Amino acid sequence: MAVVALYDANVLYPNTLRDMLIRIAQTGLVQARWSQEILDECLGALRRNRPDISGLRLDGLRYLMITAVRDCLVEGYEPLIPTLTLPDLEDRHVLAAAIGVGGQVLVTANLADFPDEVLRQWRIAAMSPDDFLLEQVITDAAAVWHCVDRIATSRRRPPESPEDVPTQLERCGAGKAAAALRGNRRTARR
Repeated sequence: MAVVALYDANVLYPNTLRDMLIRIAQTGLVQARWSQEILDECLGALRRNRPDISGLRLDGLRYLMITAVRDCLVEGYEPLIPTLTLPDLEDRHVLAAAIGVGGQVLVTANLADFPDEVLRQWRIAAMSPDDFLLEQVITDAAAVWHCVDRIATSRRRPPESPEDVPTQLERCGAGKAAAALRGNRRTARR
């Protein structure tokens, strides 16, 4: 059975990383989950940092993300929020959503905000997006390369080749996963 992974807003923010994480969920390697509150945080950051992206396009992105991954939305976790203690109280909704959905992995770029001693009691492990993607490459490099191919061909202005996608992932902080993809390129391609 696929691992249940809750994606934090900060890993859904970068375009190529978001695309890769969603496409990996579509393969069935993982069961990806997030909440409306996580989407609000992610899309709010995009709205602040990218005023060139219209509200209509951001609404469209929300719709695409929700419809791209079956059963992705976590609901009913809100009563857990005030019972949790984390270094940053603003992150409690993320942990509450992970607990509420029975998540095994919380994928976040802010590992320090989710201490192991807190997550351990819920049998949840926090992972950086790089380590999480690396684990997927190790598990099924061919499936991940298929995701890379789909990303390259889906862009309006596609990269020169699918080999450019690992470089884009590297720029998002997923250097180990990008290196593993490059190392598995010949043997993993379908």
